[in-house]
Amino acid sequence: MIVADRKSLQEILAMVEDDKEILIAGCKGCVTVCNAGGLKEVEILASSIKIARKKQGKDIDIEIEVLERQCDNEYIAGISEKVGNYDAVISLACGVGPQFLSEMYPDQTFYPGVNTTFLGGATQHGVWEERCAGCGTCAIHDFGGLCPIARCAKSLMNGPCGGSSQGICEVNKEIVCIWDLIVRKKMEAGKLADLMGVKGVKNWKSARHGGPRKSIREELVQGNI
Repeated sequence: MIVADRKSLQEILAMVEDDKEILIAGCKGCVTVCNAGGLKEVEILASSIKIARKKQGKDIDIEIEVLERQCDNEYIAGISEKVGNYDAVISLACGVGPQFLSEMYPDQTFYPGVNTTFLGGATQHGVWEERCAGCGTCAIHDFGGLCPIARCAKSLMNGPCGGSSQGICEVNKEIVCIWDLIVRKKMEAGKLADLMGVKGVKNWKSARHGGPRKSIREELVQGNI
């Protein structure tokens, strides 16, 4: 899933400094799962902004809305009748949300309320870790089901490097060397020979280096014609 972290209250307050009526829009998708932009987080942010403004002696009217998804025009169209009633809208969706909103409602101002960080999953309650770089050509089957692109600090395809020590990455002591895990897994499976050949240069054409990407499902497109 997409993992995000809410921006600091100070940064958000600075964004809406001159606004008196705002809408805070949450999302029931990934940001709800990682506790960054669901109903609870929307309500907390609304209360925090009201308290901060009261301390400043400034009035502010805040409404909240939690959309099913902000990455789908079908759902963001649901606020068409009210979106123009505010000075600005704070989106607590990932970075896709405020962009879709801005494209559909070009006359409104949208602020990102979270920082989108990575694609990952929960390793324990309240902790999410990166697992995928979205590079477009998945080859984890060559590495025991583990991704050296996203999980190696150097994205090495022919690791490990000489900087790891006792299974720990040289970047910092909290990062496990993914190549240590890959090698150990292959050894335990009796398949270390799989890593002996030199991997060719990765084809990065499917990554975002060629600009924004698009995914098309022809059967769905044809079904709407």
